[in-house]
Amino acid sequence: MSEEIFSFIQSMGETLLKIVPISIGLGIAFAILSHFSACNPGRPWWRKREIVTDLCYWFFIPLIARFVRIGLLVLGAALVFGIHGTDALVEFYENGHGPLATLPLWVQVIVFLVASDFLLYWTHRGFHRPAMWKYHAVHHSSEELEWISAARFHPVNIFLGSVAVDVVLLLAGISPNVMLYIGPFTIAHSAFVHANLNWTLGPFKYVLASPVFHRWHHTAAERGGSKNFAGTFPIIDRLFGTFYMPENELPAAYGVADPSFPPTFGGQLLYPFKQ
Repeated sequence: MSEEIFSFIQSMGETLLKIVPISIGLGIAFAILSHFSACNPGRPWWRKREIVTDLCYWFFIPLIARFVRIGLLVLGAALVFGIHGTDALVEFYENGHGPLATLPLWVQVIVFLVASDFLLYWTHRGFHRPAMWKYHAVHHSSEELEWISAARFHPVNIFLGSVAVDVVLLLAGISPNVMLYIGPFTIAHSAFVHANLNWTLGPFKYVLASPVFHRWHHTAAERGGSKNFAGTFPIIDRLFGTFYMPENELPAAYGVADPSFPPTFGGQLLYPFKQ
């Protein structure tokens, strides 16, 4: 038992050690870029009012997401495929399984990106419906939208969103090795679309989500908050009639309509259960 606890703590430490240098690099990069290309001029990201709240999410959410993902993969392998035991699980997941695992790894990466964004598009739309909005409102609560706001997600939103989609695709047979490429891309791109930048990516605006594209999604519902649900490929919004990025206009205000929405990390975790 003590060895398992030590292994768990060690794993948490390793995850945190990976997050720190990535965070420093992203912080420096977006501080420089937003200085020259800010969408909403104002104070720098490290001086935003709820920076402590965002930092709590930035370091807490990756930890909990990692262990819940592993737990669901173990449970899924047992329930769906009857796989039990450490050695059997390692063999089952090591290089994927079934037809998808026979594809070249770069093809699996593309399949994973497209399939996950399609699934998350509909999951995201579901979280904007009344029954689930109280969880997703946490992500929209930041009034000073910055790159570090990217991790501001309620755990329920994470479990039923990206973690669940990852588990489904890995159970479908895609090799976990794709995460070596998907992981860094997801972190960097998620920070990018939340960054305070006035970039639209011009002719590539339907190819890859830009900061302006996603910042419209963080505005009031009647402005753009009920549009732009795709996290990576805006073409999905284009296909389903939810693309919104008006020419020669930038979003200006963000946040949720509830004036009593708590600004603290703990208060936001409890918020959905008080509604």
